[in-house]
Amino acid sequence: MADSQRTSDSVNFVHQDEIWKAHLKLEKDSAKVWSNRWGCLTEAYKEYKRESVKLKEALRVKHPHHHLAARPPTPPEKNIHVGPSPPVPQTTQALIGWRVGHSHLQLEKYATVHHGRRSFLKELDWPLGSCD
Repeated sequence: MADSQRTSDSVNFVHQDEIWKAHLKLEKDSAKVWSNRWGCLTEAYKEYKRESVKLKEALRVKHPHHHLAARPPTPPEKNIHVGPSPPVPQTTQALIGWRVGHSHLQLEKYATVHHGRRSFLKELDWPLGSCD
């Protein structure tokens, strides 16, 4: 096919059509020959599928799936409690961070995170210069 950089070259549509026909003929011939060469794979797959269906049926009879049934969803009101908001500030400058000042409205529910700086190398008891 024509390159995107070769826009000035003329294109021979007849030649391209002949190439396309050759590809189609090769593909059709390959499809006819495939079953003779590789048809045994389809039989093996069908046999495997029959065996897997038998095994699944045996497991289904042996182990009923009632323990996998989905539980009804928990209503959000049970876990989420929304309290009243403080009054909206009068100015736009006071609007920034107005909910953070109230402890019951902060995002960190359980406390702030105090991990500090940790070194992965110290946790593995490796020397500090080993990964430079």
